[in-house]
Amino acid sequence: MTDDIRLAFAHPSERAEASNHTPCDRISLRDYVVEVEIGAFQQERGTLQRVRFNVVVEVSPLTGPTDDDVDRILSYDRVTEAITAELHAERINLLETLAARVAERILQEPQAERVFVRIEKLDRGPFALGVEIVRARDGAAPAGQLHAEAPHPRVVFMSNAAINSDNLTHWIDQLIKSDLSLILCVGADDRPAPQAVHALAQRRIDLLAIEQNAWVLAARDPRCMVVGTRTELDWAMKNGQACIWAPSKIVLDAVDGPSASPRNAVALVAWFAAEMQARELLVIDADAPATDVPLRCVDVTVMDLT
Repeated sequence: MTDDIRLAFAHPSERAEASNHTPCDRISLRDYVVEVEIGAFQQERGTLQRVRFNVVVEVSPLTGPTDDDVDRILSYDRVTEAITAELHAERINLLETLAARVAERILQEPQAERVFVRIEKLDRGPFALGVEIVRARDGAAPAGQLHAEAPHPRVVFMSNAAINSDNLTHWIDQLIKSDLSLILCVGADDRPAPQAVHALAQRRIDLLAIEQNAWVLAARDPRCMVVGTRTELDWAMKNGQACIWAPSKIVLDAVDGPSASPRNAVALVAWFAAEMQARELLVIDADAPATDVPLRCVDVTVMDLT
């Protein structure tokens, strides 16, 4: 076996040592196994699988005595905390995504210069499936600047009566003029959705029914764009684009998903408003949901939404 092949399958600590020409210190986390729901395949949804982490962090050598002070070094706990934080942020499909986010978070630590992250799935067969990445501080955003805070939007739920109202364009005119970013939300159409015996299948059908109605609303006003990912929502809010929430991806990918059924659209939107840290939840022509978000309800016959 050549050295290149051997190193390709070596532990990240050996890879780090072989690829570094600058004196540095290293801390490592070996064979850290957690159970998590992860994966892009349908059979990986709704089930836990074991995932193994091996992480090596290259840190700048300390100058002067450490005085045996834990505050002067990069603690191992910061590495496991980075893993835990990313696993709890949202449900992730790809190991590549998870590895990049863990590395990015670790590189926010002032001492970290370069990080090797290897992640492996242990339950997909009689083998380990994994990825390994290396990221360096060069080119990385400064600590604390990796995720700019998104605006706190106004989330608006519109009933079907509101969607079909002759006042719709006027309402959207008013809402767009507001200083708050705007996310419109809807429920399913009044016509019954297809029925399935399996609960998970029915949940997807009900979410898709909401998304179909989102496109109905979008067709009535071209200023509103249907979006389904947090990245798209953040971009829309930062760029003044009114959008309509398509819930499937965010709901299905949530680590602590909503307890509300998609058939209770107002309760689902209240959960979403809390997830988005909305400045206000405005409910048009529907009963008030339970929520900690500042709430306002108006009747479909009311014209002034400001």
